[in-house]
Amino acid sequence: MAEKLFSTADREIIIEAIRAAEKETSGEIQVHIENHTSGDVLDRAAEVFETLKMHQTQHRNAVLFYLAVEDHQFAILGDAGINRVVPKNFWENIKEEMIVHFKKGSYTEGLRKGIEMSGQQLQQHFPFEQKGDINELPDEISFG
Repeated sequence: MAEKLFSTADREIIIEAIRAAEKETSGEIQVHIENHTSGDVLDRAAEVFETLKMHQTQHRNAVLFYLAVEDHQFAILGDAGINRVVPKNFWENIKEEMIVHFKKGSYTEGLRKGIEMSGQQLQQHFPFEQKGDINELPDEISFG
């Protein structure tokens, strides 16, 4: 189900949104999609965050968009570096914007918008470093 929800074109839109957001920042963004989560969605997102080694970025500025599609749950998880600098309701505001699109069945657009909004904050607080800045994490969508 999770993999079928996003067509090849949808996946390209999401991956392109990640690449565009990361082009202007040293931050990293990943999307992980699975059918179900057992237990709390934030706990599962934290497990995925660790499994994907997102906590190992140089500036601790990775962001995970986690979706459990059949459970209609999702979470956005930022690492310590970004959580230290973003405004208080930052993640909640992104979630609310994404929910507007999700309620219309526009999952790709919801993710694209959330990634774009995250990228703007990452760019502000963690600008792209010309020297030695590498893409520390893959841009591809992972499925559970």
